[in-house]
Amino acid sequence: MADKIATREAYGNALVELAETNEFVVLDADLAEATKTGVFKKKYPERFFDCGIAEGNMVTVAAGIAASGMNVFCSSFAMFAAGRAFEQVRNMIGYPHLNVKICATHAGISVGEDGATHQCLEDIALMRTIPGMVVINPADATEARAAVEWALNYKGPVYMRLGRLAVPVLFDKETYKFEVGKNVRLTKGRDVTIYATGLTVGMSLDAAKLLKAEGIGARVVNVATIKPIDEEEIVASAKQTRCIVTVEEHNVIGGLGEAVCGVTAAKCPVPVVRVGTMDEFGRSGKVPALLEHYGLTAENIAAKAKEAMALKKKFSK
Repeated sequence: MADKIATREAYGNALVELAETNEFVVLDADLAEATKTGVFKKKYPERFFDCGIAEGNMVTVAAGIAASGMNVFCSSFAMFAAGRAFEQVRNMIGYPHLNVKICATHAGISVGEDGATHQCLEDIALMRTIPGMVVINPADATEARAAVEWALNYKGPVYMRLGRLAVPVLFDKETYKFEVGKNVRLTKGRDVTIYATGLTVGMSLDAAKLLKAEGIGARVVNVATIKPIDEEEIVASAKQTRCIVTVEEHNVIGGLGEAVCGVTAAKCPVPVVRVGTMDEFGRSGKVPALLEHYGLTAENIAAKAKEAMALKKKFSK
């Protein structure tokens, strides 16, 4: 069985590793233990600043530091970093296109018992609307670590979505290379394309195995970069499989599904079936039960793939 590591864990460890040879500071909003910036604080206390439970202020401080020429990472839960501090992110970081990396943890319903108030299902939608903002959602610890290093060397604003839940390690850290704006095809298949992001990548691979047992070839594609979206790959897969399923731990409004639909509607119209939360809030509960309730399971993804294939057949008549 593959090792399981939360992407937030990989983020904290990456900060410590990269700080050995790079100059940057880290800000947090009184959640260092949960966001895993605490490991950086312990190793480099002089480069860490706790801004307290004041996320808007943290983002403003980060903007000031970036404007002075220093690289800066800032972290909180996604609900607070993207939600509570949206105005400051938009006006203080996005508008002047400052070099701030917002690494938000505890996104999605996998936060579990904390419930709807903390289960951010809108952050990708919010961050996608800010001009010039890069939006990244790593699938595993290897990708998260590589994405943090990429973000450090990128000049401009970045929003990175990180999870609380430990997820399977999918990629080899010795060979994996993160490329922004590039989808990664993980399986071959010409019957249906499954686009997945974040923790849904692993369950989509499991869905592909279920479909293979029925003689259905599912192409699973990891979409780590939601913005800029890989239009070239999406068009190519749409032409080859003629139907698509998108899977995300996010509201279907404004997230990965709509980003993919935007490309296909303009450049290669094909049926797209979206899997995610269907315009509803999360709820408190154990993570496995929540994932099943919202259809984020291999079995439901496989069922939606068949639904997409049925639509393809219907529209081809």
